[in-house]
Order: sequence, then structure tokens, then C-alpha cells
Amino acid sequence: MISDLQQVFSESAQNMKRSAIREILKLTQKPEVISFGGGLPAPESFPISEMKEIINELLDEDGPGALQYGATEGVPELRKILVKRYQEEGLNIELDNLSITTSSQQGLYILGKIFLDKGDKIICGLPSYLGGISAFSTFGADMHGIPFDQQGMRSDKLEEKLQELQDQGTKPKFIYIIPDFQNPAGITMPEARRKEIIELARKHDVLIIEDSPYREIRFEGESQKTLFQLDNQGQVITLGTFSKTFAPGFRLGWAIAHQEIIDKMVIAKQSMDLCTPTFNQKIAARAIKKGLFDENLKKTVAQYHSKRDNMLRAFREYMPEGVTWTEPEGGLFLFLSLPEHMDAEKLFHKAIEKNVAYVMGSVFHCDGSGKNTMRINFSYVPEDKAREGVQRLAEAIKENM
Repeated sequence: MISDLQQVFSESAQNMKRSAIREILKLTQKPEVISFGGGLPAPESFPISEMKEIINELLDEDGPGALQYGATEGVPELRKILVKRYQEEGLNIELDNLSITTSSQQGLYILGKIFLDKGDKIICGLPSYLGGISAFSTFGADMHGIPFDQQGMRSDKLEEKLQELQDQGTKPKFIYIIPDFQNPAGITMPEARRKEIIELARKHDVLIIEDSPYREIRFEGESQKTLFQLDNQGQVITLGTFSKTFAPGFRLGWAIAHQEIIDKMVIAKQSMDLCTPTFNQKIAARAIKKGLFDENLKKTVAQYHSKRDNMLRAFREYMPEGVTWTEPEGGLFLFLSLPEHMDAEKLFHKAIEKNVAYVMGSVFHCDGSGKNTMRINFSYVPEDKAREGVQRLAEAIKENM
């Protein structure tokens, strides 16, 4: 064995950190633990019998093609379907503006790879998706967090930060935003705020990464235009995925961007995995063409709507005074805030003793703040178990207030 592996690991490898969520999930393997920790879709949302039919049909009609390598950009049929769907939403894109990735998480990693050198500045929300923070940290990003209000990232604080960096003779490589049912906060950014942020990005000549895995899981309220559509000038890169709307096991995502960015992403992907699994892409394409995707999505939205309502009723019934939470219009998560003197990380171990788990909010803050917050997933746990879990969590909070 080599004497000191730390001297051999690359700087990027040494910047890597274990996923706090994955580590938490290890603690929740006991069947008696009710876990609100993972961002897991409900197993009952998966259309298993219908997928069996599609898979058998695919193998019968296009077996060799489905089991072969494919283009790095993705299977043309699936790309064309996605482009058409986005065009119908109002996006000004063509086939060369979209490429398939192996999950949107790979998209985040590739964007970090093609844009970031050590010390490059980026802007993200306080809080932001842990997977994005992790991907960008790997490349040594210097992350600057912008606080939220009830409409998401505050444009006034963003303007202050952009001006501050400009006065220092620098600017961020990009602004990272999850505008719809944000992970972890559950907040949706209204169109007016989106326009403000786009104008600031144009003024300071900065790209925007729009991470959009939950957009179609809306229970109520009006759907907002994507940042990409509101811009339509190449300022925005949008990431999408089937992981939350169809099946995470496919590991299918995509990126929409200016052709020059897509070309660079494709080159970077070629050195990672050559191509996203052709088999999975062809299954997804057939599922959309047959109407299964949209039909199943409606059922999933209805299931999650019911689960969210159940969760909110339990919060109102059991949570003590001084605890607050967001009430998302869609998605998979809500964000809970304890009184400021409390520490959700310390509380976690007390919660585990009561066989309930969550994710500490501090891991979603690039500056380590948010210690009195936690993310709660409502999509995975059955409704009766969810009520019991909320009651256990409320008891842990009361005992430690």
C-alpha cells in the first residue's frame, strides 16, 4: 500500500464531500424509523405494469438498437420529443440546444467542470440544493449565498453582491437558481422576481443556471414561465429530469442552453460515460409518445397534493408555538424553522431516538448558516406514517425547546 494516499489524490478529489443526505439515510435503515430525509418519489407513483409492456414492445421491435451505444448528445427521438414540448411552452430552442445527461445531477457536475476553476465565484441561494453545492465545491468554487424572502432569492441582495464583486474587479461565473418549488425551501419564484434577476444577470454579464426538476409537480396556483423562456437570449441554462416526475431509476436528465455551451457539455460528457443509456432513453421516448408519462404525472401530482395537505394538517396540529414552515404549491419538500436559539443538528440525534429523521438545514447553506432549520420530504412516507412521524418530531422539539 502506498505510504500517503492524500498526497496522490487530486485537489478536486480532496474537495469532495460525502452527501449529508446519503449519510443520514444510513441511520434510517431501521424499519421503525420514519424518515423525512430523502428526496424520494413515492414507490406507488411508478407505473410498473405499463412499463413492462413498453419494455417488452421495445425489445421486440428495436432490441438491437435499444441495447447498443448511442450518441453522447442523446437518442434523437427523445431529444426531438423534449424540444417539441418546450417549444410548445414558448421556449425558442432547436435540437442543437438540448442534450441528454445521466440525471440532472450529472448536468450540474458537467457545468462545474466546464465553467469553474479553483477560486471562481458563483452565486447561489441561502438555502440551495445540496447536490449543486457539492458539485460546484468539487471544482473549488467560491460560493456567495443570497438570502431568501417569501419569493425566493432576494434581487436587492443579489444586486448588492454583484456590485460588490464588480467593485473588486471580478464577477461570478454564474447564478444558480431553483425557481419552482425550490429544494429545500419549497418556495416558487414569481415572474416579476425572475425578470428582476434576469435583468441583473444581463447588466453584470453573468450566466444563470436554472435547475428545474420539480416544475411539473404543481398542486395549486399559476405556473410561472421558466427563466429560459423569459430570457430567450442565451443568458440561461436550464436543467430538467425525469427523476421526480417519472422514475429516478432511469437516471435521465437534460440540459437546454446556447449551442456553444451544449457542445462543450457534450465534449465533457464524452470523457465521463460516453453516452446516457440508450435503453432508458428509448423507454422514456415511448412512454411519452404513448401518453403514459403525462397520464402517470397527473396521478403523481394528485398523490403528492394529498400527502402535502396531510403533512400540513399534522404540522398545524402537533407543532409547538415558535415553529414555522413553508407551504409549497408543489414539489416534494417543505422547510421548517425552529426558534433561532435551537440547533437542528443537535436535535437530530434526539429525533433519531424517537425514530424520526430529517435533513439539517445547515447543509443547504453554503456559508454554514441555517442551523435552526430542517428539510422535510412529504412525497415518500405513507400518510398515516407521516402523521405519526410529525407527532414524534414535534415531541422531540418540545422536549428540547
